[in-house]
Amino acid sequence: MALKPLDIFKYLPKTNCKECGFPTCLAFAMQLALGKTELVRCPHLSEEGKNQLAQASAPPIRTVTVGTGDNQIKLGGETVLFRHEKTFYNPPALGVLISERMSDEEITTRLADIGRLSYERVGLKLQAELIAVEDTGQGRFSSLVEKACATGKCLLLMSQEVARLREAVKGCLQSRPLLFAADSTNWEQMGNLAREFSLPLVVRGASLETLVELAGKLSGPGLADLVLYPEVSSGRELLEKLVTIRRGAILGHIKELGYPVLTMPGTLTQDPLRQALHACLAIAKYASLVVLPELKGEILFPLLLERLNIFTDPQRPMATPQGLYEIGQPGPSSPVLVTTNFSLTYFVVSGEIENSRVPAYLLVQDAEGLSVLTAWAADKFNAEKIAELVKQTHLEEKIAHRTLILPGVVAGMVGELEEELPGWKILLGPREASYIPVFLKNWKAE
Repeated sequence: MALKPLDIFKYLPKTNCKECGFPTCLAFAMQLALGKTELVRCPHLSEEGKNQLAQASAPPIRTVTVGTGDNQIKLGGETVLFRHEKTFYNPPALGVLISERMSDEEITTRLADIGRLSYERVGLKLQAELIAVEDTGQGRFSSLVEKACATGKCLLLMSQEVARLREAVKGCLQSRPLLFAADSTNWEQMGNLAREFSLPLVVRGASLETLVELAGKLSGPGLADLVLYPEVSSGRELLEKLVTIRRGAILGHIKELGYPVLTMPGTLTQDPLRQALHACLAIAKYASLVVLPELKGEILFPLLLERLNIFTDPQRPMATPQGLYEIGQPGPSSPVLVTTNFSLTYFVVSGEIENSRVPAYLLVQDAEGLSVLTAWAADKFNAEKIAELVKQTHLEEKIAHRTLILPGVVAGMVGELEEELPGWKILLGPREASYIPVFLKNWKAE
């Protein structure tokens, strides 16, 4: 559970050495409690203190990692019931099911769709991350796992036969798949398999009491990464169990419920619309992994946007990396516009530049993710920083003219920037981004 500053302070050496970058140990504890620094910055904390503090500050929902490398996903790791209390950390992963029951054509289509259905929004790539492969005893399980593994996506391997699951795991061990599932009949064998390969394991139960019992039996040395799968028969039961599990872990401190949760809307209904509604519910109310029965753009895209909206930290504005961006194929006579790195501002401005069909440079200054007026008022978007960025990007080597175009709302910065950049001409652009196309079409390099 999250610790308060005084709880953390008890474990610190109390030397006020300032080597952590803070004036006192209490100040360090306060920043650590807010998540703004790391425990490793305290050089004098004993190993015993580190272990005790790490255990005491562990999130009530364990973080479980599936996959490796760039395709790795993290499930769980949450500390609160509601985002406004602090924030949410790990967005629920979305996946699609492929099964031995399906034809080769349908399987090929689904594997292609999970790579094809990808969307870009405010600089982020939105897509499904996982493929669930189901064993139905037809002898194709291992070959399907190999095909799914070749996509590079994370894997959920679904089989109640430990021998077949073991064989499939050997062909994709490097991708660190999630195993499905341990229940009351096979939990020992499944637990041994997960321990043998150091893989995360799904625990399946018809009741929360069964989940608690099985999680208690399975958790321990060699098998700490569990995912809960509560079996449900309706949307109402799904909501009740998801909320009960989260409340039990965070408020009730029930360790056996402190794991990510898997849901499968396709088991509740065959109606695609109701499946989408159940998936929507699961994303909003605490599911860590949602496996869809099929992928359709008209269903996947809204779910991805819902996830983005819920798991975007409202305390941290979305920001675009600072730098010089080329839009179109700009040349020596192309205009240079300046803006801040607030993602929405960047994509609105860059979109209007593209609409103008005038190749241009866009100089994006790091203003900690603030919009132009807000950053200017906070002195985070100023002449000194812009001038420094001009030099860092070697802008003068890319253009023949010496002209910068500032947002029209910061007229007071023109004189200051001319002082910082002698020999440069500073122009004011439109106050509204929608007027950028007209402005650029009438602009000429001097």
